[in-house]
Amino acid sequence: MKNNKHSLVGKGYWLPFVLITFFFFLWGFARAILDVLNPFFQETFQINKTQASLIQFVTYLAYFLMAVPAGILIRKHGTRYGVVIGLIAFGGAALAFVLSRFFGEYIFWYYLFLLFVIGCGLACLEVAANPYVTLLGEPETAASRINRAQSFNGLGCIFGSLLGGAYCFSADNPNISVPYICIGVVVLLIAILFSRVKLPEFVTEDKDVPESSSADSRGLMKHPMFLFGLFALFCYEVAEIAINSFFINYATENNMAHWISSFIEDVFGTTLNPNFVASIVLSVGLFLFMCGRFAGSWIMSFVRAEKVLLCCAAGTVVMTTLVLMDIHIVSFVSSILIFVFESIMFPTIFALSIKGLGSLTQKASAVLMMTPIGGAVGTVLMGMAADHRDMTFSFLVPLVAFVVILIYSAVILRKGKA
Repeated sequence: MKNNKHSLVGKGYWLPFVLITFFFFLWGFARAILDVLNPFFQETFQINKTQASLIQFVTYLAYFLMAVPAGILIRKHGTRYGVVIGLIAFGGAALAFVLSRFFGEYIFWYYLFLLFVIGCGLACLEVAANPYVTLLGEPETAASRINRAQSFNGLGCIFGSLLGGAYCFSADNPNISVPYICIGVVVLLIAILFSRVKLPEFVTEDKDVPESSSADSRGLMKHPMFLFGLFALFCYEVAEIAINSFFINYATENNMAHWISSFIEDVFGTTLNPNFVASIVLSVGLFLFMCGRFAGSWIMSFVRAEKVLLCCAAGTVVMTTLVLMDIHIVSFVSSILIFVFESIMFPTIFALSIKGLGSLTQKASAVLMMTPIGGAVGTVLMGMAADHRDMTFSFLVPLVAFVVILIYSAVILRKGKA
């Protein structure tokens, strides 16, 4: 049992904790809109699922390419500088959606370019925020603290999915540029405000890590559990992003969204687009995802993070297997419950992977933030599987990824890496 007397946030660090936590909401909102854009672009541009997966591919490719440069930038100039640069890239690219009308037949490719730039901005924000949150208090509460902050990522996802779905699937001839222009204005205003805020900077040192390792570009290779955590985080991104990207397709193709839409029409006399209904169900799953992170943060205040991770990994494997079995309503409910069990995985694996790395912490964080490339890979693989067969079969992709995480959680629990 863990000592529950540890404070979640260190004395004097509540303001930076609240400010940084807001950015978890911000990129959750931005990433959730992608899950709506996927089916929306399938309809608008008459493209298949593999082609639509390019939306996620370019965004998370940006994470992969930008993570290390962002880490170098932050180490050199500080967390505040990295955050402001990320906000400017995010807001500027969102505002540039206003120019989409000039690109004619190339508009889809122009959208992909802007989403790539937005991904670069989000990478800067995440590389800055994730390790920073773990340092705003005692090491014993790092996993709980980052889970609490990441809970607001889930809140952003809910709003992104609901508002994006309502706009794209309820309005007549919606212009996707409108919400992005609004987002761009807000983000750039926040960048101006945040540029005036001074954050405490940390020098990460650890007596267990030799000083020479900070200068050794291969220092992280000497930490096998970090490397295993890196692969586990990659697999998490494969599963989580792929499922989110195609959940609306899954909900409509197994006819559950159509059934719910027909039920609403019969009872309330209101006709709803099945895709909109599916986006609402996705928002329910994301709400459960957020609740799972809040619950996980609380549970980790008295239960070791490794144990919680093991239980949740087992839950995702069971739920995804039930989806693959295609047992009608059982499989549909299981697809929603996946959100609950996967909720604590990213922040927990992240915190466990960088714990004890000392002066290598920022470098390790930058490397870990390259793992969203797993979302690019997983989304393409799941799209190809769905085009080859159907959406149910495509859940084989996240199942393999969840099995890897289950193995990781078992190994790290046995090693007692707390």
